Amino acid sequence: QVQLVESGGGLVQAGGSLRLSCAASGSTFSNYAMGWFRQAPGKEREFVASISRSGVSADYADSVKGRFTISRDNAKNTVYLQMNNLKPEDTAVYYCAGGRAFSTAATRVLYNYWGQGTQVTVSS
Repeated sequence: QVQLVESGGGLVQAGGSLRLSCAASGSTFSNYAMGWFRQAPGKEREFVASISRSGVSADYADSVKGRFTISRDNAKNTVYLQMNNLKPEDTAVYYCAGGRAFSTAATRVLYNYWGQGTQVTVSS
């Protein structure tokens, strides 16, 4: 079992930056690939980024490539999402997730554990 708690969301103007954190507990963090997803009102939850257990491999949705960076610190049991040049369309609840059966993955159903989410609002 892994417990995940996100933090770092908030209100930011377009073009600004935020860094989200996701703290894990309850199991060996380095055994899990981690991902970030987001869900805007009235829309399905969508993939944002994923990172492998060691942090060597990462994958991104096309909509965030070049603006967002996923990273992890296995010593601190934490995964991060650095978001730069934010746009109003990035407004959503952001969720971190963990899974063991893959290196990186954009498929929501592969992730076994989810946090409660943190709200990111980008004003124009």
